[in-house]
Amino acid sequence: MDPLPTTSAVPAAEKNVRTWTVLCHASAFLGFFIPAAGHLGGPLIVWLLKRADSPEIDEHGKESLNFQISMFIYTASLGVICFILMFVLIGFLLIPLFAILYVADIVLVIIASMKASEGQLYRYPLTIRLIK
Repeated sequence: MDPLPTTSAVPAAEKNVRTWTVLCHASAFLGFFIPAAGHLGGPLIVWLLKRADSPEIDEHGKESLNFQISMFIYTASLGVICFILMFVLIGFLLIPLFAILYVADIVLVIIASMKASEGQLYRYPLTIRLIK
């Protein structure tokens, strides 16, 4: 009896790279379990551990980390602005913007993870590229 032919069009080494590129993005969801540090820590750990293994992993890791750093800057800035404006009662109106930022973070990370699983690099919008 002949062995079953493999139907995988993607070589095993490339699947491994794709798995790590997806983890570069999806690891940002750790922020929902480890507040304040998880959004940055997940992508940072994956990137630091695997960046030397493949240029694709390095690029995805830097893109994910830059986006999470940008989101941290945006939410921290919004928090300071809301706090200051609460003294004149306008800051309370800006609080829903936090929800918009979190939903945007979730949606964009899902899109980036899906693109990474297809072997494509997704460039997050409104990202400050601090790590080159």
